[in-house]
Amino acid sequence: MESPLSKDDDFKEKLSPEAYRVLRQNGTERPFSSGLNQETRSGTYHCAACDTALFAHTAKFDAGCGWPSFDQEIDSDNIQRITDTSHGMIRVEIRCTECDSHLGHVFPDGPTETGTRHCVNGVSLSFKPD
Repeated sequence: MESPLSKDDDFKEKLSPEAYRVLRQNGTERPFSSGLNQETRSGTYHCAACDTALFAHTAKFDAGCGWPSFDQEIDSDNIQRITDTSHGMIRVEIRCTECDSHLGHVFPDGPTETGTRHCVNGVSLSFKPD
């Protein structure tokens, strides 16, 4: 059985230091720093750590918050929701179910019929155009 340490070492080798800090250490990238904010092509957004498909381009919208935002996930089984009480707030953290990487948070203030806004660190995602 593979130890968690060796898996963590694999992530350190695969990810940039910033991606590792966000995905594996629950960090947050600076707002408006991701090129994915402006991405408008058709395609799919995947977990940058393990390549699990997370969001379709049709779910993306501009929330003006500085991070890529989506109103729904491709498959709810691919994203785990966890209560996050850090920083004196109560929020819902979203993590990749496959590799347990931190993606961002989900809020109940989305503008579409889902009413949700998945606020995702761009460095947590890879984009695959159709």
